[in-house]
Amino acid sequence: MKHRWNKKIAAVVIGITLLTCGVTAAAASQGSADNPLVTLSYLKNIYTSSVLAQTQTKIDSAQTQYQSALDTKIDTYTKEMTAMVQGANSDGSAVFSLVSLSSGQTLTGSVGCEVMLRVGSAACVSTESPGLIDSTAGTVLENGGALVKNHLYLVTVQNHAVKATSAVKVLVRGTYTVS
Repeated sequence: MKHRWNKKIAAVVIGITLLTCGVTAAAASQGSADNPLVTLSYLKNIYTSSVLAQTQTKIDSAQTQYQSALDTKIDTYTKEMTAMVQGANSDGSAVFSLVSLSSGQTLTGSVGCEVMLRVGSAACVSTESPGLIDSTAGTVLENGGALVKNHLYLVTVQNHAVKATSAVKVLVRGTYTVS
């Protein structure tokens, strides 16, 4: 009988050993690269925070890069526009200048010069037709014709001019000489 008990005890010990080995082997395979074990607390506390931090870092980097490129383009554009405005102001081609003439003085504009009579009276001076183009009325002003106040006149032929018949103020855009 003793021998039977020894066999039973040996069988139980072998069974427990095999069971322990099986559980240990099963537990060892959990959490490996082939069979990862991920818990909800890991996802909430560690993984999500890590992913959000990496994402924010990439967003910040891209934002800095694009902001720098945008700032560079804005600076370049601003410099170009400033240069254009300053260039336009230096030769008078893009802005109107107020010019005062005494009676008898003549303002001779280059081709493309624009003149607008604001105060006083003046007449067209030209040696050939057309004298000045009245852009406001869409007509031609010939030699000796009186300028109408607040009408815009365009010089289309070299050496055509405006002669003040009283003290006048004119707005001029473009290059001109006064004599």
